[in-house]
Amino acid sequence: MLSYSEVGEILSLIDSSSCDEVVLETEGVKLVVRRKGAGAEEAPPQVPARLAGSTPEQSGQKPAAAQAAPPSSSGATEGEEIISAPMVGTFYRAPSPEDPPFVEVGTKVNVGDPICVIEVMKLFTTVHAEVAGTITQIGPQDGQLVEYGQMIFAVEPG
Repeated sequence: MLSYSEVGEILSLIDSSSCDEVVLETEGVKLVVRRKGAGAEEAPPQVPARLAGSTPEQSGQKPAAAQAAPPSSSGATEGEEIISAPMVGTFYRAPSPEDPPFVEVGTKVNVGDPICVIEVMKLFTTVHAEVAGTITQIGPQDGQLVEYGQMIFAVEPG
């Protein structure tokens, strides 16, 4: 069963992304979130009884019609390769707050080297370099929400 805070976190991630519709089913709960105007005209989604009586503040909901900011422009120069976010989530430069960042601007990386982690609902995914070279730019700030396809690193091949 999803807790109110987990539902709130899901809604926050969706609200800050460019997703138009998300359907999540777990044991006993089906969560359907659609932005206004997304999809064909259908019957309104059913809200589980435990969430139906709660206020938006209690369930952590934000207006679904709120528009998400577009991913930041790449800013990469010609000849640089872009490494994009493989998913929507929170970008972290280090494996934990006590550890140093995986990479800095100027760090040389090989294909497969870990370069950051992206966290989605307490699940951390390590992102690996897709190209060998030197890190020339780091797009997002540590702890910033990133969207799928957003530039997270620029690498000068070599």
